[in-house]
Amino acid sequence: MTGLRFQVVGEAFKKEPVAVDVPSEPTSAYFGKYVFGKEQMSQYLSKDTVKKINEITKSGKPLDRSIADQVAAGMKQWAIELGATHYTHWFQPLTEGTAEKHDSFIEYAGAPGEGVIEEFSGKLLAQQEPDASSFPNGGLRNTFEARGYSAWDPSSPAFIVDDTLCIPTVFISYTGESLDYKAPLLKALDAVSKAALEVCHYFDTNVKKVYSYLGWEQEYFLVDEGLYAARPDLLMTGRTLLGHESAKNQQLEDHYFGAIPERVQAFMKEVEFEAYKYGIPCKTRHNEVAPNQFELAPIFGETNLAVDQNLLIMSIMKRIARKHGFRVLMHEKPFAGVNGSGKHNNWSLGTDTGVGLLTPGKNPEENLQFVTFMVNILMAVYKNNALLKASVMTAQNAHRLGANEAPPAIISAFLGTQLSGLLEKIENASCEEGIILDEKKKMQLGIGNIPEVFVDNTDRNRTSPFAFTGNRFEFRAVGSSANCASAMIALNTAVAAQLKEFKSTVDSKIAAGVAKEQAIFEVIKEYIKVSKPIRFDGNGYSDEWKAEAAKRGLDCETSVPVIYDAYTTPESVKLFTSTGVFTEKELIARNEVKWDTYTKKIQIEARVLGDLIISSVIPVATRYQNLLLDSANKLVTVFGKDKADKLGEQTLKTIEHISEHVSALQNAVEAMVESRKIANKIESEKEKAIAYHDSVLPYFDTIRYHADKLELIVDDEIWPLPKYRELLFIR
Repeated sequence: MTGLRFQVVGEAFKKEPVAVDVPSEPTSAYFGKYVFGKEQMSQYLSKDTVKKINEITKSGKPLDRSIADQVAAGMKQWAIELGATHYTHWFQPLTEGTAEKHDSFIEYAGAPGEGVIEEFSGKLLAQQEPDASSFPNGGLRNTFEARGYSAWDPSSPAFIVDDTLCIPTVFISYTGESLDYKAPLLKALDAVSKAALEVCHYFDTNVKKVYSYLGWEQEYFLVDEGLYAARPDLLMTGRTLLGHESAKNQQLEDHYFGAIPERVQAFMKEVEFEAYKYGIPCKTRHNEVAPNQFELAPIFGETNLAVDQNLLIMSIMKRIARKHGFRVLMHEKPFAGVNGSGKHNNWSLGTDTGVGLLTPGKNPEENLQFVTFMVNILMAVYKNNALLKASVMTAQNAHRLGANEAPPAIISAFLGTQLSGLLEKIENASCEEGIILDEKKKMQLGIGNIPEVFVDNTDRNRTSPFAFTGNRFEFRAVGSSANCASAMIALNTAVAAQLKEFKSTVDSKIAAGVAKEQAIFEVIKEYIKVSKPIRFDGNGYSDEWKAEAAKRGLDCETSVPVIYDAYTTPESVKLFTSTGVFTEKELIARNEVKWDTYTKKIQIEARVLGDLIISSVIPVATRYQNLLLDSANKLVTVFGKDKADKLGEQTLKTIEHISEHVSALQNAVEAMVESRKIANKIESEKEKAIAYHDSVLPYFDTIRYHADKLELIVDDEIWPLPKYRELLFIR
């Protein structure tokens, strides 16, 4: 065996697990070591400063610049003691990743040339001015208007990576528009907190704040670094554009929850040890369904911090994977024929008094509160199902959604038999009548008189994109590579607007003389009827559901560029502007970014695919065809034409098949290139994205079909690209 493919396959087989330095102390001893958290603040800041920081964090009020210098001095001292020499404002531009510009702590001690000192002021902590022109902005900024500001988010603690103090910040334009994910996320979290607080006061006036909680589940693939480097499509796009499925893939389901391979176990250990130092509470690790697919998940946390931690751990995973001879694939569908990767967002709301608003209560009043929030969330999802889909839809995630291992591209909510039954009974009950279930699950329904609702113990519906799982909703449609903030902005904003509407309606009834509990009950009952189309407990993959969903008025659009229109409908504009999360101008700009990003993703894939076909697949297929022709000619020389025709019958068929596939590939690639040229002339970002979706993307399947057929025909020893059996089963 010769060639790069067999070289990297051989090297991959020989690799041993990398030794990992296991900390000698318990996790609690070094947890959060590199984070400027509560313990560090108490050591490096005065009690009064810590108190003010905590007040700012809880109240959401603007930072008092008078304490910024004190915080900066303490933070600098802590960072330098841990070896930091630089600082950066760490922010989340509209590239789906993070951004950072490092500046050293040094400043001249006096006049230039007189030596330097370490300096870090409150001004540098609170605000910086990175160049805004090169980040996606959807037309909000021009190249000659590059000024943009990053501003410290004190609710997310600073941390140290290598030699750099990283300060989580928002990123806004000179004129105040959001250019990132964090700024609108903070606004959405503030909106849902205020709206939920008002509703909570119907039940408990002691509640002072409501928190949004998030627990993400990060799925990913690991591929040996040598094999990765030998696949230009993986290298350039994050997924395999070609490749026939392996004879064995996931059909035996023997990888799922199986023993973790040694090299992978070493990688996972080091990721966890590193994550603990950053205060990321990794809890779960396991094999996922597809070969070489894995998952990690932390303990739940406040949404803003959880989003930051997810972005940080994705960076940690990529860095540590290199040490272990792996590459991490976060693409939602890196391999055809096996499961893709998601990032389930487990979301809930809770009060500062320790009450989970999606947790069934222990007395009638708590249960009425539980049902109130449950039904309002269903209403929010029903009204904004298209928007929620748009918040998770990307060129990558489109390959995963609806592909029989992930939620379909139709947003519906799964509640399970018990909760669905409860809502049915409420819908058909009067305020005065009671409902009695069996003795094990007693439940009475009256005005504010609902004894404990037992958590549903039916199977989880894995085809549901938005499923209730006991004390939270699991938004399962979010993609592996996504910034969770996108989905969390849409969901929290939708719920905030719905709770505001609910509060207004109930208050109007109370003002008209209706008792509070009865007013709540009447509104809930109406909401249950209106939102019923969003509830679906059946098979979300079935064609019957697609037809039924359309009848129910749910959004069934599958074109990614068209789906983005959900952000700028009159209803969505009102939703975001009324809650203060986005202006209409910002929404329009973000759609421009989404369309442009979609176009470029497909454009890059099309170029890589075309290059692979022209420079690798066709030459190899032609070379093998020539070998077969030589063999056929030699048969004639040795045996004569008549006998050679019989002996070489199969060879001639193979030669013909190769010619057919090569010809089809040449025609398809040429047609795809022409379609790209036509699409590139379109000025409108939306129309260009639609053209790429409708006219360029369809060629991918055709090209792949013929290339994969050639992979099966061509001699294995000369096929240049690592095959699925190698990519998925070498660990």
